[in-house]
Amino acid sequence: MLSADKLKKLCQQRQIRLEQLAGQIIRAGLNQRQAEAAIRNWQKGLFKPIPCREDIRRLAAALSAEENDLVVWRSSCRFAPTSARKARLVTQLITGHSVREAIDILKFARKRAAPMIDKVLKSAVADADEQQADVDNLYIAEARVDDAGVRVGTKRWMPKDRGRAHPISKKACHIHITVAEV
Repeated sequence: MLSADKLKKLCQQRQIRLEQLAGQIIRAGLNQRQAEAAIRNWQKGLFKPIPCREDIRRLAAALSAEENDLVVWRSSCRFAPTSARKARLVTQLITGHSVREAIDILKFARKRAAPMIDKVLKSAVADADEQQADVDNLYIAEARVDDAGVRVGTKRWMPKDRGRAHPISKKACHIHITVAEV
């Protein structure tokens, strides 16, 4: 996935204007004006139109950089059976660390969410490895946990005194991890 921050930073470093980049990614279905709008959106983090592999390759060539300098790899686990608050404790431990350090931290973390986060991290690393990234130089750029509400099929009631009932609601969360090269 194209990284908006890396694209913006490389454009500023190389001092390349938007029109020059747009001239490089013109393809079937994109004219000059649409290409400029697409690059403007990509720099803002809006991926409309979605950048294809060829677009990233052409942007890297225009910026005289490698493809992996513009790309980050993401992986996610949706509706993980733990609360977001508990999973955030683990993701705060690994954010900003290298992948090797993060795997070691997760191996010895005594939290229930640690194995789930470890699987998501290994999935992101496998995606990076598949696209010929240097796995030894990967670090965790972002580790985010979003609330997913009550897990399906776990809404129950705890009987209380005088005919009352208190809800038992087991929570779920979405775990998102992004890795990038140094």
